[in-house]
Amino acid sequence: MRTEIDEFLRGQKFDALWVIGNMVNNPDMVYFTHPQKVSDVDLFKIVGKEPVVFHATSMEREEAAKSGLKTYALDSIFPFGGYLKETNNDMEIATALRYKDIFEKIDLKNGRVCMAGIAPISASLSKLDALRILLPEIEFVGNEKDSAIQMARMTKDPDEVGRIRKMGQITMKVVDKVARFLTNSPFSGNTLIDSEKKPLTIAAVKKRINLWLAELGVENPEETIFSIGRDAGIPHNSGNPNDPIELGKPIVFDIFPCEKGGGYFYDFTRTWCLGYAPPEIQKLHEQVNLVHKKIIKSLKVGEPFKKYQKKTCELFSSMGHVTIAEKPGATEGYIHSIGHGLGLEIHENPFSGITATENDILKPGVVFTIEPGLYYPLSEVGVRIEDTIYLNPDGSFEILAEYPYDLVLPMK
Repeated sequence: MRTEIDEFLRGQKFDALWVIGNMVNNPDMVYFTHPQKVSDVDLFKIVGKEPVVFHATSMEREEAAKSGLKTYALDSIFPFGGYLKETNNDMEIATALRYKDIFEKIDLKNGRVCMAGIAPISASLSKLDALRILLPEIEFVGNEKDSAIQMARMTKDPDEVGRIRKMGQITMKVVDKVARFLTNSPFSGNTLIDSEKKPLTIAAVKKRINLWLAELGVENPEETIFSIGRDAGIPHNSGNPNDPIELGKPIVFDIFPCEKGGGYFYDFTRTWCLGYAPPEIQKLHEQVNLVHKKIIKSLKVGEPFKKYQKKTCELFSSMGHVTIAEKPGATEGYIHSIGHGLGLEIHENPFSGITATENDILKPGVVFTIEPGLYYPLSEVGVRIEDTIYLNPDGSFEILAEYPYDLVLPMK
């Protein structure tokens, strides 16, 4: 949580956090500012002090002020023209000299500074190279895995959870619209058709999904997985736009929209068959649904998240499926992790897969997914079920947006 950021910075022996980039679509920045229409921002969080923001131009002063933080417009306090004149129009040196003055203004003259945020790497490297010469007493360190800000972001405060919950409610509205649209569509033979009596395609469904999300005021920056048949058997295959929607074929529908401007995400998956489901798909769905329920029921506070990946592999293996536990790199069977943290990024701590560390613990405040699946692309079958779960302060686990688990959606 934000209240823990100083604790994590001290624990990793940092004196300050420096976040760069825009105030939109920039998770580490948005964590402090919320999405605002402000570009070229430098946010500094010195241990024990409130964050302070420097933004490029006074034209954006009112938008910057919406962050609720102390803000400075650089063109007002440190006009760039003076630095260019001083350096004979050397952009890199002029930029470094202005940053030197910024650091002096916030009284940051030595120590270790953790870098975070999103900005072009070439510009960032040249900036840091010059600053290391001008500010030799400061050590600039990259934002590594399990960094202070990632650890703080792993647990959510009530406001963050409320925003994720609202995203879940919006997501369910769109999922329900999709289900009703599909089941009310006419069909010819086994193929759904549109108003022009042409095959209804993946692209047409996704177009409606994006429209409905936009109408509800949210964004879909990571796209949507809506894949059918063979493509449903490849976990992150987003679906062939030209594929027709057919009765009886498994559809993996994985939707993960976020608040406008790169705010909090939701993540949800169901597998559907329209009209009917062949016996082999019914069996796989029953197995995935059983594992989903067992894993959620077995969750305990304080456990490493990767423990449940191990348990998932054991469950699927006992059902006769290959898993990545015994065959790393497998392309059929159970071939991904059981879940991941969720927040300002679609994938964040805690992690449960091979990259999980001792810091990826299920502790009060975490929001994460549980998403078992089975995949057999050669048989044109894939099944995944996913819910987003919140570990409440009282130790209870809550699915933030409930939705039925039915495999078959009857056609109207």
